[in-house]
Amino acid sequence: MRLVIPPASSIVVTLPGGYLDQTGAVHRGVEVAPLTGGEEEFVASSQEQGAAVVTWLISRCVRGIGGVAMTEGLARQLLVADRLYLLLELGEATFGEHVHVTVLCPNTDCAAKMDVDFSTRDVPIVESEHGARVYQLTLSPLAAFAGADGEPCREIAFRLPNGGDQEALASLLAHDDEAAAAEALLARCVVSMGPAQNPGVEGVRPLSPLARMEIEAQMEAAAPQVQMIMEGACPECQGQFTAPFDIQSFFFRELRSSLRQLYREVHYLAYHYHWSEREIMEMPRQKRRHYIEVLSEEIERLNDAALR
Repeated sequence: MRLVIPPASSIVVTLPGGYLDQTGAVHRGVEVAPLTGGEEEFVASSQEQGAAVVTWLISRCVRGIGGVAMTEGLARQLLVADRLYLLLELGEATFGEHVHVTVLCPNTDCAAKMDVDFSTRDVPIVESEHGARVYQLTLSPLAAFAGADGEPCREIAFRLPNGGDQEALASLLAHDDEAAAAEALLARCVVSMGPAQNPGVEGVRPLSPLARMEIEAQMEAAAPQVQMIMEGACPECQGQFTAPFDIQSFFFRELRSSLRQLYREVHYLAYHYHWSEREIMEMPRQKRRHYIEVLSEEIERLNDAALR
């Protein structure tokens, strides 16, 4: 008899930014399902561990948004903070809310290893208040650029970075070319400079460092935020520290480290229940482990009865 697996239990979460549809309405409520075993295996085994995999995951585990079915194309349109937030929620749905990481004390005279524990529910989330597709900015007089007529121009229009931008810049970031990546991102997000539309890399290149700083500051102010900063005190030197928490790296690392355990779970359930690998891999982690717990209790009960 074939095992019939009901859809994985899901949770409804509110995006800090949201999806802006063609009518101008902002949709923030989404339904998120935990990863199945097959999805865990794909991510853990993938050579690519960047934005493209996050796009794939969101398209698989988010049911939809604003009445629109989630696709990879739609996942690429989501703001960077929304994608991070969804990864945070997927991590909680898959591994639980408690996070344990080891960091080094930033004090070079100490450099002790420290265990840091926190809950994903304590990560500060800052929602966007605007929900606009394009933002207008007037640069300061000192940051003005030369317009097409050679006269000083200060008007800039920009959009916020999204998943598509992350994928496009992946190769530059992989080669640690942060300056080129920053310029390429600016070129992708600046919609207009004065009357010039979609100026591109060549168009934004003449912008002064001050102009770039003002644009980036306005982008940061308008964008939602997922603040991945850990704070604490070193138990060795008692020094206070702050350290970034990279949810994407943590998420992928956890899946890679538990891949062998996934295969053990599949073997255990297949051996005792005679379910196929495909059927077991369609289950999320919590359901697999629930069956294993029930099975272990039953085996222990039978063994105890046999000894009496």
